[in-house]
Amino acid sequence: MPKKELIGKVTSNKMEKTIVVAIESRYPHPKYEKQMVKTNKFKAHDEKNECGIGDRVKIQECRPLSKDKTWTLLEILEKSPDAQLKESK
Repeated sequence: MPKKELIGKVTSNKMEKTIVVAIESRYPHPKYEKQMVKTNKFKAHDEKNECGIGDRVKIQECRPLSKDKTWTLLEILEKSPDAQLKESK
C-alpha cells in the first residue's frame, strides 16, 4: 500500500526538527451546498531545519516518530516571500 502524501503550508517551525503543516480541504455543505473549508494540522519531521513559516511543502506518512509526529518532510515546493527577504539580508 503506498504511503499518503499531502501538500500544505508551514504554520510553525519553533520546535527542533519539527514543523507544523496546515492542510486545507474543501467540501460542500450537506444541506446548503456552500463550499466549506476544513483545516487539519500535522506535525512533520524536518531533519535539516530548513523550512520557514509560510513555505508550501509536501509531507509523507511514516512510522510514529513521537506521540504526535507521524509525517516526514519530502520536499519544499515553494519558499515564502518573507523567508526569501530574510535570507538575502
